[in-house]
Amino acid sequence: MITLTIDDKKIEVEEGTTVLKAAEKLGIKIPTLCHHRSLKPYGACRVCLVELTGPRGSVIQASCVYPAQEGLVVQTNTERVQKTRRIMLELLLARCPDSPRIIEMAKEYGVEETRFPKKNDDCILCGLCTRVCEERMGVGAVSFVNRGSERKVGVPYDKHSPICITCGACQVVCPTDAVDLSEVTLNKPRPITSEYDVGLAKRSSIYIPFPQAIPKVAVIDRNTCMHFLKDACKSCENFCEAGAIDYEQEDEIEEVDVGAVVLSPGFEQFDPDLRKELGYGRYPNVLSSLQFERLLSASGPYLGEILRPSDEEHPKRIAWIQCVGSREVDRNYCSSVCCMYATKEAIIAKEHQPDLDCTIFFIDMRAFGKGFDAYYERAKELGVRYIRCYPSSIKEVPATNDLKITYQKDDGDITTEEFNIVVLSTGIRPPYQVLELADKFGVKLNEHGFADTKGFAPVETSQDGVYVCGPFAGPKDIPETVMEASAGAARAMALLKDQRGTLITHKEYPPEKDVTGQEPRIGVFVCHCGRNIGGYADVPSVVEYAKTLPNVVYAEDNLYTCSTDTQKQITELITEHDLNRVVVASCSPRTHEPLFRNTCREAGLNEYLFEMANIRDQCTWVHMNQPEEATQKSRDLVRMAVAKARLLEPLYKGTLKINHDALVIGGGLAGMTAALNLADQGFRVHLVERDKELGGNFRHIYSLLNGEDPQQKLADTIEKVNSYPNIDVHLESEVCAVEGSVGNFKSTIRQNGSETEVPHGVAIIAAGAGEYEPTEYLYGEDSRVITQRDLEEGIAHNHPELEKIKSVVMIQCVGSREEQRPYCSRICCQQAIKNAISLKKIRPEIDVYVLYRDVRAYGFLEEHYRKARDMGVRFIRYDENQKPEVSAKDIGLSINTVDPILNAPINIDCDLLVLAPAIVPNEGVDEVGRLFKIPLNQDKFFLEAHMKLRPVDFATDGIFMCGLAHCPKSVEESIAQADAAAARAATILSKEEIELEATISEVVDANCDGCAYCIDPCPYSALTLLEYMYKGSIKKTVERDGALCKGCGVCQATCPKKGIFIRSFKLEQIGAMVDAALE
Repeated sequence: MITLTIDDKKIEVEEGTTVLKAAEKLGIKIPTLCHHRSLKPYGACRVCLVELTGPRGSVIQASCVYPAQEGLVVQTNTERVQKTRRIMLELLLARCPDSPRIIEMAKEYGVEETRFPKKNDDCILCGLCTRVCEERMGVGAVSFVNRGSERKVGVPYDKHSPICITCGACQVVCPTDAVDLSEVTLNKPRPITSEYDVGLAKRSSIYIPFPQAIPKVAVIDRNTCMHFLKDACKSCENFCEAGAIDYEQEDEIEEVDVGAVVLSPGFEQFDPDLRKELGYGRYPNVLSSLQFERLLSASGPYLGEILRPSDEEHPKRIAWIQCVGSREVDRNYCSSVCCMYATKEAIIAKEHQPDLDCTIFFIDMRAFGKGFDAYYERAKELGVRYIRCYPSSIKEVPATNDLKITYQKDDGDITTEEFNIVVLSTGIRPPYQVLELADKFGVKLNEHGFADTKGFAPVETSQDGVYVCGPFAGPKDIPETVMEASAGAARAMALLKDQRGTLITHKEYPPEKDVTGQEPRIGVFVCHCGRNIGGYADVPSVVEYAKTLPNVVYAEDNLYTCSTDTQKQITELITEHDLNRVVVASCSPRTHEPLFRNTCREAGLNEYLFEMANIRDQCTWVHMNQPEEATQKSRDLVRMAVAKARLLEPLYKGTLKINHDALVIGGGLAGMTAALNLADQGFRVHLVERDKELGGNFRHIYSLLNGEDPQQKLADTIEKVNSYPNIDVHLESEVCAVEGSVGNFKSTIRQNGSETEVPHGVAIIAAGAGEYEPTEYLYGEDSRVITQRDLEEGIAHNHPELEKIKSVVMIQCVGSREEQRPYCSRICCQQAIKNAISLKKIRPEIDVYVLYRDVRAYGFLEEHYRKARDMGVRFIRYDENQKPEVSAKDIGLSINTVDPILNAPINIDCDLLVLAPAIVPNEGVDEVGRLFKIPLNQDKFFLEAHMKLRPVDFATDGIFMCGLAHCPKSVEESIAQADAAAARAATILSKEEIELEATISEVVDANCDGCAYCIDPCPYSALTLLEYMYKGSIKKTVERDGALCKGCGVCQATCPKKGIFIRSFKLEQIGAMVDAALE
């Protein structure tokens, strides 16, 4: 090794290392133009000059070619160096006066103008292009020609090169963008488009597939990499500081013994190129919905700015066309998600550009999910236009690249509008590898290529032990996908219950050091994070600063502090330097704090004697154009972290023994399904039903569109529940009191006047919902006006009155999608379609009319909708502001409505009017919410912790939901959600004890006077007020439930008397950080 000094900093490097490379290791930046890591040193531009001091005095040399020598002293920024660089930059500026790179570099050294005659060239003769072509690609298509002042880069005889492989390397390395490939070769380069950006941006042959990739590592595209295609290049080896490039790596086949399989291969986007009439692939401003998603994204090709691909100008008018690749003859299903993602994209686009004109062309607005209708109404309030029409084609205006759409308006007139961008809302199709996958696992597919599942077993396949979830089972949104994922896990857990815990291995840690009474000995580790931090802040100087801070006994910088080798190194350094506190200055504690805490523990140090400074997210990412300020702020953040670290104390996670029983409230289909799955997993279940029998709303369902028998399923389920030894059924009962928290609840069940206390570890709320009792359309006044539920029961029992009926009218959205209940009841359309088909099967000659606002036959329900139309069921749309009117006659009923297309009144005489009333929350849900401290939304359905990512969880740990109590849903969806709730509950019940977080609140009894200011603000209801006798008087204080507390700190911020604090965030610790920040 050789030791030299650069800018007063000593460094050891291997023999043969250049001065430039040694400076880079120290984080010292030296400007270069002709240098490239993967090429031999050249020394042509002379911008990298430095001053070397040796026995014979000082000399100016090019750092990129000068080798490091023992004892060499290097100065990179002396006045002599700067003066020489200015002269070199003047010469370069004279040669290339219009090069942005040269102009910018010259300005950094105060060179605005050159004193030399200008040549107006664009090539600085750095030789990068010729060298990369020769050294790396092994081709030599371009080279230097002529000599002296006539020297230039070119091709032999100024003719297009026959040997150029069109790799583009010469163009990429050129610092002044002087290389024009069209002057080198007749071949046309094909850019590699980014799959993640759906062809809107380019990528290299080595890339990270997408930002959230797991694992997040780069891959090499063998189809475009010049090494694999031509046995050339291999430049990435020189740039990868981690040494991770392995060209010899091959796919490996690994055999895994499993007891169950869950298939979730996802979906593919319908290829809009198949719809030639819509211009995708021909017109640059016709985009797919995924492409527009990338336009909106801050990480997208235009960094979140909405620009037209054709000219990168801001659009003023954007249109969306729905159902592209869905609801067609050969794709007879609805993709379920397109209406809402188009609405979302329009809203976000208007947030980006408030004056943007957004228009959505649609057939039916299928906003059937929880909160979807309100979102749809919000879009309209924001000015998003919805036009009920399906344009047949798109034409481009060649002069502007604008797009013309011709369509029929509501009044019947044909009109044409121009838009700057048109987005095609492309549908969902099965993944391309689905046939191979299905064949491997013996899974049957339906006619559309999705997994064939049954209504009563929505995640089970034709193969035992193989389950499915997500869009592979049919088009669906994120919440349903997440539910099905848990449901598939639930079925697998029930199958494998006897194997639970058999593969668990417990990690062994060394004995923990006792640091009581020891003076803090702090180690600081500052991460370069590649260039994320090191590229914008002077990391070595931050390390040197850290060494000056009180109690810091060791500090160093790491290329990647999170890497496995660095973790091992930190463990060794903790022992070597007897460190009893550790500070890591790197990225976000949200992702990496657990890793570094574990590293401390592996070294025998308490994991909470660790503090983290986020100098990436909070510093270099936001100050990447301010290196000096980023460096100073990094020092500040490290100083604050060290100040807190001095006061850190060992903390320990508590544990809580849990009760392995479950409580399920509601004995309908969802409640029974959840109870059975938990029982199948080996847990005892208390099933509480307020009625005298099980079944709930499922008792009123007599048929399904897929032909399955609900009443047989009901009977079988009730029999299984009643006979299952693990399930205790409590009929005509209700929960009247609840106390405790996750793992240790105690609920009081009241039955026939007597009360029983039941301990349980979790609770599942499956309280169901009811049916709105209409007050409109003569319901309750005329016996000929009934509900869909009544009709279904009449069909099932062959009611004799049905034989006399010649005409039936069905009115949808009765009590739904109105101001009082602004939500879709989801199942009404399919119920109407089902009953209409049943009537047509019984008597084909009967006239059936369905008056609707939108037919929300999502997913595979679209097939049945089309079938009903083919059978002669007439669907007539009505407008919300012109609802049908009903009047009674001596014989039959008269229905008057207005056809919005014809804008003409329609009169229908019928024998029977069938209403589709809203699904409404059951009475008593407020009391259930109060007992379990769980929230309801504005519609009185239970509110989940996260609509998309935690759709069956509450914010309160240990309590879950399923079925209609969550929101309106079908039988299949209720079953899937019930299994999902059981799976989530089992994640708790399957443990012997739960681990409590250490950084939670702690009451200081001596300071707390029971003022209770902290109780109501606590978002997790973790605090209760206690009263007890103390020395003859009543003492008040607050008690914290460790299982509920999340350590958010609201209580500490509220307390006026220092009566409660958050461990590891004491006032003195926070105060020390504030004092350090103000230094």
